[in-house]
Amino acid sequence: MSPSARAFALGVATTVAVAAIGAFAFVNAGAYPMGADVPHAPLTLRLVDRLRDASTERAARSVQVPGNLADPALIAEGAREYAEECTGCHLAPGRASSELRAGLYPQPPNLVEEGIDDDAEAFWVIKHGIKMSAMPAWGRTHDDRRIWSLVAFARTLPKLSPAQYRALVGTASRDDD
Repeated sequence: MSPSARAFALGVATTVAVAAIGAFAFVNAGAYPMGADVPHAPLTLRLVDRLRDASTERAARSVQVPGNLADPALIAEGAREYAEECTGCHLAPGRASSELRAGLYPQPPNLVEEGIDDDAEAFWVIKHGIKMSAMPAWGRTHDDRRIWSLVAFARTLPKLSPAQYRALVGTASRDDD
């Protein structure tokens, strides 16, 4: 190895070592605000969002979407599940906020307005949850059919009026604030 190549390698190694020591010191200093009432720094937010999106997109590639997601019985089953377990964070038609949602950071998607973009990814997220976001891993308590019913319902949610939502849910609705 030539002297200039050796100097370059030493410079890179030194830079990496200093960065690692700095990162270690920053993490252990406890200086980063972790309270859910203080937003992330813009760069941190972009990195976390990209990490979450890339991870869930990759993981969802292996999910096989069933062909029955338009089945009214499956959608109705999902509506009841959603009313029981999801409205506190993801809201419902005619419901603009909740006490639980107000305290969450990052804010969960408002599925009434945003819906879902990808059935396989929605299934994966519901089944496995998202770390450090308050999204639970429902796969620990729900079988795949129940999770697919939630996906089937979430696909229809942005198209529902409050009256249509109440009709689907029935009188068993309860909010998890």
